[in-house]
Amino acid sequence: MSHRLLIVDDEPGIREALRQLLEYEGYQVATVASGVDALDSYPEVRPHLVLLDVKMAGLDGLEVLKRLRAQDPGALVVMISGHGTISTAVEATQLGAHDFLEKPLDTDRVLLTIRNALKHVVLEREVQALKAAVERRYEIVGSSSAIRQVIGRIEKVAPTTSRILITGENGTGKELVARAVHRLSPRADRAYVEVNCAAIPSELIESELFGHVKGSFTGAFADRTGKFEQADGGTLFLDEVGDMSSATQAKVLRVLQEGVISPVGSTKSVKVDVRIIAATNKKLEDEIAAGRFREDLLYRLNVVPIDVPPLRARRDDIPQLVEHFAQQLAEMQGLIARPFTPEALERLRRYAWPGNVRELRNTVERLLILANGAEVGERDVTRLIGRGGDEVGLSEALLASTTYEEFKDNAERAFLLAKLNEYDWNVSETARRLDMPRSNLYKKIERLQLTRES
Repeated sequence: MSHRLLIVDDEPGIREALRQLLEYEGYQVATVASGVDALDSYPEVRPHLVLLDVKMAGLDGLEVLKRLRAQDPGALVVMISGHGTISTAVEATQLGAHDFLEKPLDTDRVLLTIRNALKHVVLEREVQALKAAVERRYEIVGSSSAIRQVIGRIEKVAPTTSRILITGENGTGKELVARAVHRLSPRADRAYVEVNCAAIPSELIESELFGHVKGSFTGAFADRTGKFEQADGGTLFLDEVGDMSSATQAKVLRVLQEGVISPVGSTKSVKVDVRIIAATNKKLEDEIAAGRFREDLLYRLNVVPIDVPPLRARRDDIPQLVEHFAQQLAEMQGLIARPFTPEALERLRRYAWPGNVRELRNTVERLLILANGAEVGERDVTRLIGRGGDEVGLSEALLASTTYEEFKDNAERAFLLAKLNEYDWNVSETARRLDMPRSNLYKKIERLQLTRES
């Protein structure tokens, strides 16, 4: 791609010399003779970089720089001056200039400065794109009342410094909640550090959290910074906090009370400023009753509780989640983002989802890989997840019956379908297991119009 450059200088000779040099190097170049013309032409030219003279009649370069940055905070500007001083360079830098060139201009220095500046732009855009991709990956998707309540709680608590305890079943998205809180908090530009307390052996978790000094235990070959210190000024997410050992709980409590840590093997204390977000799939009140969790630590952690609902409590979000995961998998793994038919989505909506959103994402990935046609249909879904986990069939559908006779037919239909699927539609085996004549089962299949794809 040919980059666009805008040269702003009231000396015609310098403008022309720079234009010829830069066009020869393959850049698209526009030139103007004043600060006013620069401000007027900037939206039309949309330059990737501006070469701006400091001393000009009318608006000087520093004032133009200030107005350009107000107009476009991402404007990339290199200042040019024939009377360069340290104070001018400092002021230009404070106003957002990327670099500073002195007259008479050296050709090699000009080209090197421009190349470095444009590389900076490319890297910055790549970083922004990566950040956007990460945010999309950890986006909370859904519009059900259950998930709207969670999002509302996040928006209220995120701007504060209060500690948060996130509860919910495995796979519900507790980590997404923690990341959303950090992203919306005043600490968003500081570190976000995660620790899975269940994945670290109890004898190592103190070193992981608080760090250690060289020689403090076997294998401690060098000093190591702990997660609390790494998260200083930012957010520390303690996942599965209910699995933390009693000794570690006592030390974490001290950090919460006093704001200081002591690395393993050290006599020195280190002050830290960390916002704690904890999460657990356990009922901590039961853990306290069993003597496995400290009650005072719970009170310290549970300033603002956020309970993440299981997927079965927010079934209406499933179509949105499926579309989100399909697009995400297409971007990240190059899978074909096949559309899901309404029947397939309804089949997914009726499933029990014991593994919650995590299981749904894995299911969408398998369906995108294994589906035979241009779209994912109900038969693809049934082939993958079967019917044994269908939770709605014996609850919502039955309660929706308007008469007792309709209820009996629906209940009988659901029961016989479940059993026929359980025995792979072997009618003789199903009839034997149900202790009923095979002829009776055939009659019921015919009366209820049951088919293998029902």
